[in-house]
Amino acid sequence: MSDDLRSTSSGIGRVLIAVYGILALAALGRSAYQIITKFDEAPAAYALSALAAVVYVVATIALVARGTVWFRVAAIAIAFELAGVLIVGTLSIIDPALFPDDTVWSQFGRGYVFIPLVLPVLGLLWLRRVARARRAAQEVDA
Repeated sequence: MSDDLRSTSSGIGRVLIAVYGILALAALGRSAYQIITKFDEAPAAYALSALAAVVYVVATIALVARGTVWFRVAAIAIAFELAGVLIVGTLSIIDPALFPDDTVWSQFGRGYVFIPLVLPVLGLLWLRRVARARRAAQEVDA
């Protein structure tokens, strides 16, 4: 089995990386604008948008990079993202006053066409597939 088949940046991984990169740029731009221009209006929401942006940047870099450590970083970042989307999404529906302005993860990413909800699920499924392929390759090589 070639290294490409065991890489997180091969196949559908390339699409995931592209979407993560675009989402990282969008979240960075949005949060920077919000923090610079109106942070006092909704500091928690804008700080969460900035946190989401950092998570997307880390996930993008980790998916591109090679090695076991980066694979683990990608898994942790994407799992954290999923938890954030689920927690913030639920809280933003149950008690909208908690987030007077939308975050990237508000209402499960509604402002981003629910991509923040779907992307980490696809990312974790992809990482699981890559991990299985790596294990299979190690068994063949052994």
